[in-house]
Amino acid sequence: MAFRDFAQNAPAVRLLQRSLARGRLAHAYLFAGERLEDLEVMARTLAKTLFCRHPVRADGAATDSCDTCPNCRKIDGDIHADVHWARPESRSRIITVEQMRDLTREIQLKPAEGGWKVSVIAAAERLGAQAANAFLKTLEEPPPNAVLILLSTEPQRLLETILSRCLRLNFAGDPARGPDAAATEWLQKFGALAGGQKSCLGRYRLLDTLLQKLAEIRAGVEGSLAAASPLEKYDDVETDLREKWENELEAAVEAEYRRRRSELLLLVQWWLRDVWIHALRGNRELLHFPAIAGAETVAKKISPRQALENLHIVEQTQQILHTNVQEALALEVGLLKLNL
Repeated sequence: MAFRDFAQNAPAVRLLQRSLARGRLAHAYLFAGERLEDLEVMARTLAKTLFCRHPVRADGAATDSCDTCPNCRKIDGDIHADVHWARPESRSRIITVEQMRDLTREIQLKPAEGGWKVSVIAAAERLGAQAANAFLKTLEEPPPNAVLILLSTEPQRLLETILSRCLRLNFAGDPARGPDAAATEWLQKFGALAGGQKSCLGRYRLLDTLLQKLAEIRAGVEGSLAAASPLEKYDDVETDLREKWENELEAAVEAEYRRRRSELLLLVQWWLRDVWIHALRGNRELLHFPAIAGAETVAKKISPRQALENLHIVEQTQQILHTNVQEALALEVGLLKLNL
């Protein structure tokens, strides 16, 4: 993709293109947004513009890529010699200090194929404390013609010392994007079960509905990311590189799955907010899902205080799931605590 393909992010794109046109590109950027895949595409687009052999120019300066030349294709395939990536790849899903030292060594070398060195840190909020400190000196004193791009869907988790040294650009998703048809259909089923359940067995049916949906989400994530992985594009690669790609794919699947799991639980939280509004006998215009079954039924059985407590329970469950707790156990405990 090229910058011209990002109409929904026009303000941030225009800022980048003005900086390119004036030769005043910042040495470090933080790209923040909802989806890591979208941020990675944006980082590749900036890199392609810097290395493109046939760029779109404004006043003699490259401001967009052709998206088709050999350099653009190399960057899309993550095989350009002057564009380096760091992604969570350990079992603990952190970016390690060894990765950051390798990245630092690479960025200090002279460019091999152009006048720039670009380093991209995907899921930068996963920088371990040692890795962040190892990277900080490079961030403070980058080599000339180096561009560091940090990507994060949770920028609030980054160290303030890192945030303060990056120019932050926010990239929005589709502003009209709400729950898709499949998510709405699932929530309809979840709400109906929640409204009708009267026993412990009913609560476990509710848990089973949630776990089945999460299994479906994980399978979809694994399929889509595996198809986009360089493992699918290049068969004849060195063992070390293959292992690195496999580790990166595993970590990327886990990160994307956790993000989508959070979205699903947020959907449940929105539904529970509707339960709370019904319990308060509040303004129905404030409902997220006025057509979803179960919310009013549940609200008639509980007090406003209990309905509000449900929102806190889901929020606490989300926080617990950010740790290394067993997923099914955390969800079971959370659902059993809900006032339904």
